[in-house]
Amino acid sequence: MTIIPVILSGGAGTRLWPLSRSNYPKQFLPLVGDSSMLQETARRFKGDRFAAPMVVCNESHRFTVAEQLHQIGQPAQAIMLEPVGRNTAPAAIVAAIKAQAVDEEAILVFLPSDHVIKNVEAFLKATETAITAARKGKLVCYGVQPTRAETGYGYVQAGDAVDGINGVMTVAKFTEKPDEATAKEFIASGNYYWNSGMFVFRADILLAELESFDPDMVAASRTAVAKAEEDLDFTRLDKESFASIKGDSIDYALMEKTDKAVLVPLDAAWSDVGAFPALADVHAACEDGNVFHGDVLTVDTTGTFVHAERGMVATIGVEDMVIISTDDALLVAPKNRAQDVKAIVDQLKAEGREEAHFHSEVHRPWGSYRPLGAGDRYQVKELIVKPGKRLSVQYHHHRAEHWVVVEGTAKVLNGDKEFLLEENQSTYIPIGATHRLENPGKVPVRIIEVQSGSYLGEDDIVRLEDDFNRSSDD
Repeated sequence: MTIIPVILSGGAGTRLWPLSRSNYPKQFLPLVGDSSMLQETARRFKGDRFAAPMVVCNESHRFTVAEQLHQIGQPAQAIMLEPVGRNTAPAAIVAAIKAQAVDEEAILVFLPSDHVIKNVEAFLKATETAITAARKGKLVCYGVQPTRAETGYGYVQAGDAVDGINGVMTVAKFTEKPDEATAKEFIASGNYYWNSGMFVFRADILLAELESFDPDMVAASRTAVAKAEEDLDFTRLDKESFASIKGDSIDYALMEKTDKAVLVPLDAAWSDVGAFPALADVHAACEDGNVFHGDVLTVDTTGTFVHAERGMVATIGVEDMVIISTDDALLVAPKNRAQDVKAIVDQLKAEGREEAHFHSEVHRPWGSYRPLGAGDRYQVKELIVKPGKRLSVQYHHHRAEHWVVVEGTAKVLNGDKEFLLEENQSTYIPIGATHRLENPGKVPVRIIEVQSGSYLGEDDIVRLEDDFNRSSDD
């Protein structure tokens, strides 16, 4: 049987704002090591034992997913784009349908892209046990050995041992996020586990079970896959069909209803890094219980998590706090209120503020740009174009641009002329002029762009030709 890791990458990570933004959420960030959480998830399944991963993600994240997997030499066999979010059950269904084109009885390992697993060897050992159970038609969840009475996780109660499969237990009951007293009772009982949100199924068993519980969900998912369009490295699910699905999680739609659910215990230093205290916990603390990242100075500070991306952060007499400093936002909160960060994100969205969605550095498939300053009728940006990449052929209705090369060599289309610009050379692009910026070299090209005009929004782009098949507002 083919074993396919299926990486679910649809989350926005709102409780980790301002590090995580909807356009570039936590799974794409190196929050624990040098690689992103998405990359670490894929790396756990590298080797001949496993097929290339499938990814189900938000359409706006498609280029980031593809680029990050290519960076680690592990490109996806399919990147399926959800036109709207519909939770994990429909994502599992479309992945299973896609997998059956490879192997009718393919075994799928469903993995959120934003989990930390420090003991990979223990995790892979548990996965082999889960695969053995899945081969025999079981629907497997990983139950994490709890270390505290956590109220932010769901719980799974283990039942009897499964005959003929060592290390596997039946599932007696699922409980969603209990209160503290109930969580303490669960821990004391010794037979409750945290629900990790990771599962192992055979594709045919998954689809058959879900068809018995929610045939409309499966039918609409089949139509979304059948009508999907291939676009570069991506599979665009049919919007009308997928949007008609009633969103639901794998837990509710399947695992709580089936009689095939079993549990494999997992003791592998797992965390879903759902909020800042959890992120602090996966790092080593100093004697005072502090965890610092970046340039931090403290006096009489204990139990505090400080993340300083730019500039220095200094604290005096601070206890049990979260302090997150980026180049465009500062968050200060007591640790016991860290779950409420989502309320700030809701306010930002209600006020239409870009800080809810974008970092100051905005990633594009060709590279990135960062605002450096702005005023009435002008703004200045730093553009970085990756080697071998180029922007679209485009023009603007309302703004002119002046490009200055400060690093590398750029190939420029400006009107009917095409030429190279080296360091300290520049070009002026009038309003309405057709233009393109390209990096023909092997090192990044860095450009300072000065925009001037009556309107400077990113939606004033008319694309005439694009390597990435983007629309004008993408």
